[in-house]
Amino acid sequence: MTEKEKMLAGKDYFPSDSELMELHKSVLRLIEEYNRNFFSSCFDGGELLQRILPNASDTLVIQPPFLCDFGINIYGGKNGFINYNCTILDTARITLGKNILIGPNVQIYAPMHPIDYRLRATGVEHGEPISIGDDCWIGGGAVICPGVTIGNRCIIGAGSVVSKDIPDDSMAVGIPARVIKKLI
Repeated sequence: MTEKEKMLAGKDYFPSDSELMELHKSVLRLIEEYNRNFFSSCFDGGELLQRILPNASDTLVIQPPFLCDFGINIYGGKNGFINYNCTILDTARITLGKNILIGPNVQIYAPMHPIDYRLRATGVEHGEPISIGDDCWIGGGAVICPGVTIGNRCIIGAGSVVSKDIPDDSMAVGIPARVIKKLI
């Protein structure tokens, strides 16, 4: 099994593997082009964005600057909008629901490093999938941690750190984010 296959299967893998490094570099070249050419016209960048995010909806709009690790692990996002400075580390599947609004400076992190320092020192890591449900609004500066599922119709307050699952129809805020209100 290659390191890329291990990554895609959610197993421990070495991110410094030459195939993964080349995939990362190739998507960064496309991202650099997208950020440069569509900074002032993000609604016109759909064709290039589809090359960066081949599994995302063709109706997803991302306002540059934008960064991701691989692009191939980002799915969905129909009729969604992602604002300035979003970083998505997609070492595992990132599922975006339809009609999402993601504020500026949001960070979505799938990579996990081992807890045991000896294993961590080897450079191995794995990814944990993240899912953001339909009709969600993620406030600016929020951080979505590995393995988190945010249910449908949720609001995540600006600056929150989501480290645990959030049920449908919830407003969650804080560090760590906690549900403060049911929306329905």
